[in-house]
Amino acid sequence: MNHLPQVRVVGLTWGHLSLDLLALPPQDIILAADVFFEPEDFEDILTTVYFLMQKNPKVQLWSTYQVRSADWSLEALIYKWDMKCVHIPLVSFDADKEAIAESALPGRHTVEMLVISFAKDSL
Repeated sequence: MNHLPQVRVVGLTWGHLSLDLLALPPQDIILAADVFFEPEDFEDILTTVYFLMQKNPKVQLWSTYQVRSADWSLEALIYKWDMKCVHIPLVSFDADKEAIAESALPGRHTVEMLVISFAKDSL
């Protein structure tokens, strides 16, 4: 419907190199929906993204992240993998923040938009 060229879909296992991952051409943007759910997966995700950044140092990972606990931070891992993270305020999407991050779950559930890329010194 959007007149996109043929899009190749590849199943990945975060943190594992596969023939499909190795065969991917350099990417410009990696879209990741709700991948930062379990803290034990965070490093595997960033390891895979780091591998893709080696192919194209200007690639960006665009993802959302629901803050569930102060103990579940990406900050140390982003620093470890020589990346940087920019938080995009939900209000910049010209929509009601509560409508975007709506949740029927009890308690406070903050959703953030993240753009992760190589740290400037890496380029």
